[in-house]
Amino acid sequence: MKKLQRGRPTGVPIAGQLRSYDRAWLRGDLIAGVTVAALIVPKNLGYAGIAGIPLQNGLYAAAAGAIVYGIFGSCRQISTGPSSGLAAVAASAVLAAGITSEQDVASFVAGITLASGILFLLLAVLKMGWIAQFLSRAVVTGFLFGAAIDVVIGELPKLTGTEVTGSNPIQELRSWLGTWGEAQQTTVVVGVVSLAVVFGLKAIAPRIPGALVLVVGGLLAAAVFDLGDKGVALVGDVPSGLPSPQIPDGQLMWDHVGTVAVAAVALVLIGFSQTAGDARAFAAKHRYQIDINQESIAQSFANMAAGIFKGMPVSTSLSASSLNDHSGAKTGVASLTSGVTVLLTLLLLAPLFSILPKPVLAALIIEAVVMGMMNVPEMRRLARVQKFDFWIAVAAITGTLIFGVLAGVIIGIGLSLIWLVGVATHPEMPSLGRERGTQVFREADEHPGDEVIPGIAVIRFDGGLFFATSDALEDRLRETIHSTPGLTGIVLDCGGINFVDSQGAAKLADVVDLARESDVTLRLARLKPAVRAILARGGVIERIGENKIHGNVFRAVEAEQAAVEAEQAAVQTERGDQDG
Repeated sequence: MKKLQRGRPTGVPIAGQLRSYDRAWLRGDLIAGVTVAALIVPKNLGYAGIAGIPLQNGLYAAAAGAIVYGIFGSCRQISTGPSSGLAAVAASAVLAAGITSEQDVASFVAGITLASGILFLLLAVLKMGWIAQFLSRAVVTGFLFGAAIDVVIGELPKLTGTEVTGSNPIQELRSWLGTWGEAQQTTVVVGVVSLAVVFGLKAIAPRIPGALVLVVGGLLAAAVFDLGDKGVALVGDVPSGLPSPQIPDGQLMWDHVGTVAVAAVALVLIGFSQTAGDARAFAAKHRYQIDINQESIAQSFANMAAGIFKGMPVSTSLSASSLNDHSGAKTGVASLTSGVTVLLTLLLLAPLFSILPKPVLAALIIEAVVMGMMNVPEMRRLARVQKFDFWIAVAAITGTLIFGVLAGVIIGIGLSLIWLVGVATHPEMPSLGRERGTQVFREADEHPGDEVIPGIAVIRFDGGLFFATSDALEDRLRETIHSTPGLTGIVLDCGGINFVDSQGAAKLADVVDLARESDVTLRLARLKPAVRAILARGGVIERIGENKIHGNVFRAVEAEQAAVEAEQAAVQTERGDQDG
């Protein structure tokens, strides 16, 4: 059997995969493709419902995303298509733009999808995929959690057949609770049964595709019990056939260019963070190499295709990708198979979805966002590991619920940047003590029994010494000098300093003068060569003195102790001469 190529993918990855294709892989690729299609077809009906576009448009995006990614993606197991998170962003953009016409909504969602594809391509050309790292995992967790709550509240009226009002989820929930007396009984029954089926299967038999079972069951129930005649709202006309390419309404995009820009940035940040992590995980598992820049290109083309063919934003689906992997996918042929299967569904089965009850669709959406976006285990982990990250996630949830999903993304980015600036400008500078009987110096707070050297303060600087941190270093050493009785020397452990700018070098020179004016000796230990070279060019090494630069902390402390003892001996000798 042929082995999977492990070289770096170039050009059009599917071409390289086909050149080394082993016929034994075909069965697994075909089975995986059809299996994934059975999962994503019903789910994408729900995602289209979240975004507020015609249901068939969700399938257009699913087909375009799967086929285009299968051609241009470098990861062989990834399944690309709409997701609950991206759909929530699209819906929020529509709400922010105040668009209500179904035709305009569809065009607007396709437009922001196309815009995100162009932005993906720009990032790929400039090799700026790293920008997605500015959205921290805590922020993404909180934003998605808040967006899920928003979507669930928005779907509740469909479970009761009632109308609600309100400008945010909290007001909508209050309004919905007040409509219980007007609930349509048959609709409530259908909604409750649908929720029980989809969540029950998830808990009892997770391997069974609950979304598919729910959709098939809902269609059968609608036909057998004439649910439409009994007051249950149905989805309505879902035409068969394939989409024709169509450029979104340019004037509509221009009229809401600010919302389009924000939505596109949000879609790229969320989509890329999902794609990059999943691609690396599958590549590591199957021992082949991926190209992250090629992944950006693949996501770009997939979103452009989805936008041109009247679809919605697409990205990696972890659940579909995992199913693709477990079903035997070996190459991008599996993704191509999924896309073709969705196209066949559009040609042959699309009109069947016209009688799908809206409470069934609502249950489908609720299950998708609850299971896919409400990451309770991760929230617990954040609370246990780092309280600050947990509260960042809570702030993202709150912002999303109060100000909306799109505003929640902006708040999340802002929180991430504030956190980054806070960490960068406040480096750790712990005091060190010596482990008794050794030459090892470690953090004194964590090891209270370690030996503290009398008259000598040992401080470690953890971080880069540059314009944003240099003042913090001066403040820390100034505090040490003024608060430590009998201080004769400071040893600055520079092992954690990996770079210095001109302002950092100048500030260190000021610190040398500060120490000298306070009759305290400053010694540096564990200077990295690159850092030392910069300090030398700035004249700092000359100002400190070569004899005060040491290879490790122990030698620096030992040298300071020797210098103090020599000075004390010299003083005693001088006094003895004076007495004599």
